[in-house]
Amino acid sequence: MARTKHENPHVNLNLNVRGLKTSATLEINERSQKLIQEGKEVFKFGLGQSPFPVPDQLVQSLQENAHQKDYLPVKGLELLREAVADFNYRTQKIHTSADDVMIGPGSKELIFILQLVYYGDLLIPLPSWVSYAPQAKIIGRNVTWVPTREDNFWRISPEELEAICIEDPDRPRILILNYPSNPTGYTYPIERLKLLAQVARKYHVILISDEIYGMIHHHGQHVSIARYYPEGTIISSGLSKWCGAGGWRLGTFSFPPNLTWLLKSMCVVASETYTSTSAPIQYAAVTAFNGSPEIDSYLTHSRSVLKSLGKYLTHEMNRLNIHLPAPHGGFYIFPNFEAYREKLMAKGIASSADLCNTLLENTGVAMLPGSDFGINSEKLVSRLAYVDFDGRKALIQAGLHPIENSFQEVFIKEHCPKIVQGMERIGNWLKAL
Repeated sequence: MARTKHENPHVNLNLNVRGLKTSATLEINERSQKLIQEGKEVFKFGLGQSPFPVPDQLVQSLQENAHQKDYLPVKGLELLREAVADFNYRTQKIHTSADDVMIGPGSKELIFILQLVYYGDLLIPLPSWVSYAPQAKIIGRNVTWVPTREDNFWRISPEELEAICIEDPDRPRILILNYPSNPTGYTYPIERLKLLAQVARKYHVILISDEIYGMIHHHGQHVSIARYYPEGTIISSGLSKWCGAGGWRLGTFSFPPNLTWLLKSMCVVASETYTSTSAPIQYAAVTAFNGSPEIDSYLTHSRSVLKSLGKYLTHEMNRLNIHLPAPHGGFYIFPNFEAYREKLMAKGIASSADLCNTLLENTGVAMLPGSDFGINSEKLVSRLAYVDFDGRKALIQAGLHPIENSFQEVFIKEHCPKIVQGMERIGNWLKAL
């Protein structure tokens, strides 16, 4: 019998993917590269790629392990899983064993597979990283945006989380908490983490603590919510942000022992999809998670540079009547251009996408609109990634000359000129409106 259109095995997949576009961060990077190839000057504040090089010690370890060619266990190299477990205790005093750790080709893939194997709604703060919601849509999961307020650092409150959960208290849910945050750069104070942990425990919410930027908290003071909700928190991390190794594609999930069943389910899917993560990369990653004086120094100077840039950019934004506090970690700010709404509207700019497209065309500054992170398109917010500088040179100079407050602007102008020039382009454009 002929198959009817309602029996088409691909119809659900098509419905889930229809309307989605290429990841916004990757799309802006490709668009920026194309403009550069056309001979145009572009200030690449779109893609959030670490500006710093992979530490030399890791590069050497990768070279020494280039011969590793065997398929490794689906869960990951045991030596690496032991190193990650030790890293969790060394940095957060969280007890995990190698058996509780899963290695994947990027934390992005692991977050996707978790949603695939666990039937539950996805809760994400508004705003959030561009890929959380599309992943849920591809799989067919419901997404609930947890509202936040700009004057509260765009952080979710325990009251908002409670209000969502109490409507259907037995409903299975996953909450993704990413901090320091992409796109805002802000983190959570300990007391807020404790209160959120209480609500998550009350409603048996599985919590993914996305701590990919944790090691580049600008003061080295990141605290994992897993300390306060150990039985329900999966810690997500990797090498992309704090080791400058985005292209290495290595992510880690650390599970509490009572969620071993979930880890095993993820391994089943992994075994039928990506098989295992690159062997040379896994062997080299052991060096990163074991830590060393060289890596500690690398992190100290990375934080110093990023903290200085965050302070510089927020100061410059405040001078333009765009008021926002300095970020706490990572390499993002989330400015609101609402003070220029009337002037922008007069130019036909009515959305955050209009704003970013016009800025790119008129100034060469590439940023992402707030709408890519879930914010209403009419709100004139954008994400600026302050990563367009020579990270290797900046690290060397930061090591030679500590970036004191009196030296901060001199350092930035000399070693991060594209950041300074891009900010000047934004300022001049706004003043000419």
